[in-house]
Amino acid sequence: MSKRIQRVNQLIKKELSQILLREVDFAKDILVTITKVDTSPNLRESKVFISAMPSEKAQRVLKTLNQKIYELQQKINRRLKMRPVPRIKFSEERETAEAGRIEEILEKIKNSKNP
Repeated sequence: MSKRIQRVNQLIKKELSQILLREVDFAKDILVTITKVDTSPNLRESKVFISAMPSEKAQRVLKTLNQKIYELQQKINRRLKMRPVPRIKFSEERETAEAGRIEEILEKIKNSKNP
């Protein structure tokens, strides 16, 4: 991956995180995090991976983000000083949830061995 793509990924992650924090209302009991941004080599599209806590609410969060994608894209377009600005596309990041489940299982095994 080129340095430029890495910088674009970091920039999109930072700017979109600020927008989500300040301007998108999720339920008070939901924590949304952008875990990773993956931009195509031609800078046309960026996949934005999100994680939601509790993980059962991730689909609802994705639905909300996809309903607001046009508005979010407009804000990103205004904030970034580059052309072309990649089109954003949201996806659920499953690796974090899987890692959390593995941690829980390992903790249960550890606790069952130490009575």
